[in-house]
Amino acid sequence: MDRTTDPDRTTDLDRTGVIETGVIETGGFDPGVEFDRQVANLVRLGYPALAGWTVDRFTELVAPLRAAAVAGAAELPPPTEARVPFLLVVTRDLVPVPDRLALTTLAGKRKPGFLDRNFPLDDLPKFEPIRELELPAGPAYLLFDVNRGEEFRNLTPAAAVEAMTPVGRLPISIDEGIAFVTHFPAALAPNKCFSLVGSRCGDRRVPALWISQGAPKLGWCWHGNPHTWLGSASARPERIGLD
Repeated sequence: MDRTTDPDRTTDLDRTGVIETGVIETGGFDPGVEFDRQVANLVRLGYPALAGWTVDRFTELVAPLRAAAVAGAAELPPPTEARVPFLLVVTRDLVPVPDRLALTTLAGKRKPGFLDRNFPLDDLPKFEPIRELELPAGPAYLLFDVNRGEEFRNLTPAAAVEAMTPVGRLPISIDEGIAFVTHFPAALAPNKCFSLVGSRCGDRRVPALWISQGAPKLGWCWHGNPHTWLGSASARPERIGLD
């Protein structure tokens, strides 16, 4: 498993200005603005076309989640590189993992994300969200209070889950990790990459997102192996779907 990090980076805020991530000029945070930004981001990246849908159909699909995003994030702090108030997550039911991964980049970079050579395409469907996540049915949902888990660096994924569960948090899945980097590219940073322990396939492998060749890479590590550069991302247990 190779790993190349690129320290020459800027954050989303550096490139686009604070208004683009839902942080208004007065210093407050507007969840409605942030929800609209995430929808526009997915449209800009071509998610509707990948799903075989029109833009209108896609935006109409996710529109009912806006009110839930505003209510659920009302008391949460503005996004930072390490922690964000919510994510609009699109699942493999709508767009396949490789297609979404290829639309991710590092902050301020252009190289597309890719799948590790040790993670064959045939293996991807085997990695399912763990039942503890209780994911909503449907092609899109909201995830709240997402943290890339840098406090769990140099801990095994197994130990990280043991630590996050008593404080009311759960690990995130592959779909959720891709959404994190899609909406907040600066979340994936040198020596601050993260495991996605919320997706498992029944063996000791744990999927993870890290940096290689100047781009996001989806690979896997071992459940019992720690890495100084790899934490374990987590979020609140509640996920709000379209139903």
